[in-house]
Amino acid sequence: MENVITQPQYWFLFYGDQLLLCKTGDTYTVPYQVESSVHLPEKVVRHSLSYQGKAAIAAVLPGLIAEQANYEFAKLLAAYDLIDPDIHQVAGKAYELIHWDNNTRYCPTCGEKTMPHTPISKWCASCQKEFYPTIATAILALVRKEDKILLVHAHGFSGDFYSLIAGFLETGESLEECVAREVLEETGLQIKNIRYFGSQPWLYPSGLMVGFIADYESGEITLQEEELRDGRFYTIDELSALPHKLSLARKMIDW
Repeated sequence: MENVITQPQYWFLFYGDQLLLCKTGDTYTVPYQVESSVHLPEKVVRHSLSYQGKAAIAAVLPGLIAEQANYEFAKLLAAYDLIDPDIHQVAGKAYELIHWDNNTRYCPTCGEKTMPHTPISKWCASCQKEFYPTIATAILALVRKEDKILLVHAHGFSGDFYSLIAGFLETGESLEECVAREVLEETGLQIKNIRYFGSQPWLYPSGLMVGFIADYESGEITLQEEELRDGRFYTIDELSALPHKLSLARKMIDW
């Protein structure tokens, strides 16, 4: 017998990188109802997850819905300013699951189609391999020198803000080794007293940001020009445009 849904559930519905939100006055929420009020064709893949013990569904809309007064699309990053932060984190997980599903349709070992196994795994019937979402780990380094911190502007930044040294963990190195290497490669500086600050799932997509505090030891700033446009040590009174308050980098700078 087919299961009939009788309890409300969250509906994380995306079109590209835009999340569908319910709007009541100036308040935004993720739709929470028994069935989606937006039509989802049978062929649309529905991913199951949960939030605070309540069921949730993540899916990709086949197209933009007709304009309705109580619905509005928002890019995932912008949605952080509109909805509850905890719900936004679940929306990020939903987006990552969709991204992972879209990019693992075929087994990387034998080339056969993969099949759903659990809400966060797939299975290849041909070679019997099981696959889980791959998380890319990146470090953030807040380097202190007396009453100043090191901020840089990378070529890849979408705005004019300055942020922390960042880079991806390489095979065979510890997180602390990655911090020292990235700072040296990008600025020519030697650092010491590397200490863990915190971590954050970074959903654009499938990343984990791990933040570290370190102290300047020696060297003069020599920027890696193919990566960075500008960078120097700033006092609190000299800080320019900063990263979005959602980011771990911003939390570290504020700290």
